[in-house]
Amino acid sequence: MSTVAEPQDTHTRLAPKGRIVFLIRLKPRSVDRFLAAYEDVRHQVAENVPGHLMDQVCQSPTDPDNWMITSEWDSLDRFLDWEASTEHRTLIKPMRECIDRAHSLRFVVREETAPK
Repeated sequence: MSTVAEPQDTHTRLAPKGRIVFLIRLKPRSVDRFLAAYEDVRHQVAENVPGHLMDQVCQSPTDPDNWMITSEWDSLDRFLDWEASTEHRTLIKPMRECIDRAHSLRFVVREETAPK
């Protein structure tokens, strides 16, 4: 007799980590303002937001207005709680002013490989 594992509940204390991906198109000539705003935001989030583990900002090598921000959280719920907060909206406002369009993707980390 075989058994099928139940899907992992993402709303428990043992919830898997969350990975957030923002695909961003900047307004023309706003790279410097965007990077300055990101610099302010990343330190405040890293030091003050529960559940935040790390983030990266990446620029396309062929299109300087095309960007990606990824962040990792100890659970997707922690990110969603922060994203819904007034603090989040206030903090990212200077970045938002530089963005022409953006798309957000949210993932639950199911498997992870790290160096031995």
